[in-house]
Order: sequence, then C-alpha cells, then structure tokens
Amino acid sequence: MSDRVYTVALIVGSVSEPSLNRRLANALVGLAPDAGLKLVDVEIGGLPFFAAQFQSEADYPEAGRALKAEVDPADGLLIVTPEYNRSIPGVLKNAIDWLSRPEGDSSFPGRPTAVTGMSEGAVSTAVAQNHLKAILASQGVQLLGEPEAYIQYESGLIADDGTVPDADTRRFLLEFLQAFHDLIDRGASS
Repeated sequence: MSDRVYTVALIVGSVSEPSLNRRLANALVGLAPDAGLKLVDVEIGGLPFFAAQFQSEADYPEAGRALKAEVDPADGLLIVTPEYNRSIPGVLKNAIDWLSRPEGDSSFPGRPTAVTGMSEGAVSTAVAQNHLKAILASQGVQLLGEPEAYIQYESGLIADDGTVPDADTRRFLLEFLQAFHDLIDRGASS
C-alpha cells in the first residue's frame, strides 16, 4: 500500500433516520484515515426523480450537475446500501441514474468503486449488494471484489458515535478499506 491519501465520494443509499447504514458509514469515515482514505459524504436524498428528458447536456439540470461535481473529482466511490425488498433503495438507484448521464458523460467508467452494507438479517445486505454490483458493472466501474463486506448488525457492534468497539469488526472494516485503497492505487499507478 502506498502512502498516498485518496479522496473517496461516499454515498449512503438510505435516507432513513435512524439508519444502520449511516452508522456503518460513520464508522468507515472514522477508520478511513488509517487506510489512507478520506471519505467525503455525498447527499442524495434531495435529488429529483431522474427522467428521460434529462439525458442531453442542454437539458441536464443543476441538481444533476451538483451531484456530479461532488463525485467526479474523487479518486473512488464507496456506496453503503441497505436492502429493501431484495434490492437497493429507490433513492440510490435514482442517484445512479443521475450519475450515468448526460449521454456520453457518465461518472462511472473506470471509477474504482466499493460496496458494503449492514442489516439485522442473517444474510445482511448480500442480495442488494449483488444487485448493485451488477448495475455498477454494467456502467463500467472498476469494482472491488474482495473482501466482500456484508455486515450483520448486532447491538454494540458499531456505537452511535461511529466508533467500532468490537476489535474483530474494526479489523475487518479496516482491511476492507485498505483493499479499496489498493484498488485505487493500482489504477492511479497504471
């Protein structure tokens, strides 16, 4: 791992309050400096619904431009997603649709991207993450394959303030972030 610090756009695919995935994201923000990353939160809850009339540069509204202005300069993209009905939340899919436009100016091709999520269920967010990874792969991202990070929430796993009292969980999340740093670093070195 190089000593270079990379800036990563962080999208949390939940607008729920409270949100387990916001709690996970806060933990990742706290651990990121130890992995050579700086996570910058990108808000997606206020985006209007994407529609076909916004596909050209001339018709692309300010909301889409503002979102892209936050994501495009980053060295990578980290998405923390809950699982809704065996898929990703609509607010996250909407943000992906905005970032993939206007035509010919997608934010995704070649972008180092990692995905994680947390839920109380036994398989955590595995189904949603796999669905999200399929969407992102179709957009041409450079996806982190290993380690996969399906976090099953248990009381005390991640504190309300974003600290991670459980040493094994803290170590795993740090390894996940370090692997993401390495993915970004390989792309930056080539």
